[in-house]
Amino acid sequence: MSEKIPRHVAIIMDGNGRWARARDQPRVKGHEQGAEAVNRVTRACRARGVEVLTLYAFSEQNWRRPADEVTALMRLLLRYVRGQRREILDNNIRLTVLGDIDKLPLFVRAPLKALMKESAHNDGMILALALSYGGREELLRAVRAVAARAQRGELRAADIMEADFEAELFTAGWPDPDLLIRTSGEARISNFLLWQIAYTELYFTPIAWPDFDEAELDRAFEHYQGRQRRFGMTGAQIEAEGLIKAEETTL
Repeated sequence: MSEKIPRHVAIIMDGNGRWARARDQPRVKGHEQGAEAVNRVTRACRARGVEVLTLYAFSEQNWRRPADEVTALMRLLLRYVRGQRREILDNNIRLTVLGDIDKLPLFVRAPLKALMKESAHNDGMILALALSYGGREELLRAVRAVAARAQRGELRAADIMEADFEAELFTAGWPDPDLLIRTSGEARISNFLLWQIAYTELYFTPIAWPDFDEAELDRAFEHYQGRQRRFGMTGAQIEAEGLIKAEETTL
């Protein structure tokens, strides 16, 4: 595989329920197999040198699902936190959460916060779980924070820059996602990282999340490697910049 590995990979993990239904199994079985895929992909991303892996685990809108399914998901999250604690700490991974963590039930919120605190100083890969997360909700949260600063006289509205806004996002200080993967054949963003993915490469696969493996991850990376990321410039400009940088590194 090429050395052009995305620094930040974001994944919309879709298809657990459909995977279970296709096998005449309850939806929770699909979520359990999805948790195994989380472990596989986390290890694979770490081995390939990904700096940040953000997984869309539970959206703000998922609270509308049947209460028994939500409870099962929270119990599965607790099992994940307990079961992966040692691996996260031993592999220098920093676990963090994007979203309104205080909405999570206490039985999972407490151990999750404890593991976040334990791993806070790890400087290997960042593993970010989007839990009770919504992109629009994150933007509103950031707008309110910046507006409060302006109201306190800390900055003028006319002087607000992108950096002021980005500092209030859950992802402050991180690189924006280079690659967004969505599984199970759906081709939409579903309120995920709306600000951060402005120039992200998108990869949609028909494979359901429980079946997503290293081979499919590598196919997504190959797709990414075949793209030219222009950020509003022309291809010729990007190529010229690449030549200049290459020359500078040889001086």
